Amino acid sequence: MILARVEGSVVATKKNAKMTGNKFLLVRPLVIDSPTAKEWKPGTSTLVVTDSLGAGEGEIVLIVQGSSARLAADDKDSPVDAVVIGIVDTVDVGKHILFKAQ
Repeated sequence: MILARVEGSVVATKKNAKMTGNKFLLVRPLVIDSPTAKEWKPGTSTLVVTDSLGAGEGEIVLIVQGSSARLAADDKDSPVDAVVIGIVDTVDVGKHILFKAQ
């Protein structure tokens, strides 16, 4: 699983028939960039993910990729590689709160 920040949305009017009705988001994975694990920073890459939970721009989401994504999408034959499986409320490392949703 990967933590990522929603950067925006992706619209594709022409797509594989199995993807009809899916909402697509552009997300940037987050990485811990501190020896004390008290900070994170945006990764250098972005991903397009499907979202059935209604995540919005700026939110932190939990995503899965590969076969786990197809299972989460409830269609093992779907051409999905990454799916939002949760909208994050808090992230803490040790006793330090790294993120808390507002």
